[in-house]
Order: sequence, then C-alpha cells, then structure tokens
Amino acid sequence: MKLSPFTIKYLAKMVSGDTEGWPYRRGPDLVKLFNQYGFRDVYEQGFPTRYIFAEDKLKAISGQVIVKELLKDLLDPRNWMDAQKELKSIDECAAQVNELIKYDNLEMVKDGLYYKARELSGSIITVEVPFRKASDITEIAIEEQIHKCRDKITSGDYDGAITNARSLVETLLTSIEKELDPSAPEPDGDMVRLYTRVRGLLNLDPGRKDISDALKQVLTGLASIIHGLATMRNKMSDAHATSYKPARHHAKLAVNAAKTVADFMFETMAYQKAAGRLKPKQ
Repeated sequence: MKLSPFTIKYLAKMVSGDTEGWPYRRGPDLVKLFNQYGFRDVYEQGFPTRYIFAEDKLKAISGQVIVKELLKDLLDPRNWMDAQKELKSIDECAAQVNELIKYDNLEMVKDGLYYKARELSGSIITVEVPFRKASDITEIAIEEQIHKCRDKITSGDYDGAITNARSLVETLLTSIEKELDPSAPEPDGDMVRLYTRVRGLLNLDPGRKDISDALKQVLTGLASIIHGLATMRNKMSDAHATSYKPARHHAKLAVNAAKTVADFMFETMAYQKAAGRLKPKQ
C-alpha cells in the first residue's frame, strides 16, 4: 500500500477538504480521523496547517495495510450528510481518487453503500483490520502475514503465499488461545488440534445441543478449511518438498480461506466478550 509522494500531496488536500467540492475537515476532525489508525495526537495551540498535518500522517502510514481503511473512510457517504456547502457527489470524488491512486496500483470500487480499495493487479483479499492499536501484537502479526501473502502472490510466489496463509491462521489461533488460556501448551505445528482447542474456548463446539443445524454445518465447514489449509500447505507450499505446483488461483483460494477464518474467529471473540460469555482459564 505504498503511496507515491505525488499521490500523498494531492490526497492530503482531499482528506483535509482543501480540494474543491470535498467535505471540509477542521483540525479536530483530522486528529480524530488519524487517531483511529494508531496516532495519539491532540488538537491544541501550535497545531500545524491542516493540509501539512494530513500530509505528514499519510506519509507515516504509507506502505501499511491501513491505507485501505483510510481510503474507505475518506469516501464514507456519511461525510456528505452534514455538509455546509454544495459538494461534488461521492461518485465524482471517487473518480478523482481513482485518477490519482491508479499510479499506485490501487482503485476504489463500489461495494454496497461504501467504496473499498483494491489492487489493480487483482484483489487478493479485502481485510477488515480487527484492531487499530499499533501496539497490539495480534494486529501486527496478522498485518505482517497479510502483507506477505499479497506481495508473494503479486510476485508469483504462490508456494510462499500458501505458507503465509496458514501462518496467518496459526498466529491468530495461538493468540486467542494464549489470551483465554494462560496455561495453553506451546504450539506444536498441529493446527487442527489447535483449532479444536480454540473452538472450545470460544463456545463453538458443533456438538453443543443449543446450536442450530445450520450453524453446526458452518462450524464443520470451518474445521474442514483448517484441515485443508494444513494439508494444502504440506502438499503444495514451500514448507515441504512440493508434490504439486500451485497456481495463482490456488494461492488466492488459500489466502481468502484464511481471511474467512480470521474474520469469523475475531468477530466471535469480540461478540462473546461483549456478552460476558468468555471466562479465561485460571
């Protein structure tokens, strides 16, 4: 997600609202926007020019996965709801952004009510970052694996992408287990057993009598994905002697499958925590 200096220069004007027809953001609005991405700024006396502030923050996050999140927030239709002056339409603004970021191999595409960023070379995965705190080791681990998956598929290293897809899921499951069970065993490379333990910690055992048949099928399907990723990695990735050479669509399947598992497990953990159903083992 590396943005060129030229893109950053003009994108900063769009973010701050200095480009004609764009929603205007005051200094406090800009601080609030960028603090969502791990910054800890405070709007106070001596605050720099709004455009300069936006430009500096864009430089700081350039090259990170959260650039996609920033671009999505930039074209959030809710920014147009309380406009104090006549603005360009969201579609017109999206077209302006696309004219700019196409040179960075990115584009904004309409997805329901929102615009989302994807790579022009082919969308590999659209990631919803589960946490935005840069200090959160889980987020860092996941972002690193996502970067590796994307870079390796783009460069044609499909074996490596499959390895990283499995590593993404394994890192995620290990992090959840350690949080909920301090006495959990050290990872032994058996991802199927790891998933089974984490599934129990998150109250996702398909054998529960209070779970509907439809959900049981989904949970059984997730177990199959875990087993498939582990087997696919053993047979096709660069971690072992390769018995079958994977193609691009194989690698994309592995990465998208890993994304599905990651999204569901994180959403489940957040939901269970909010409902007070998770009790870490002592």
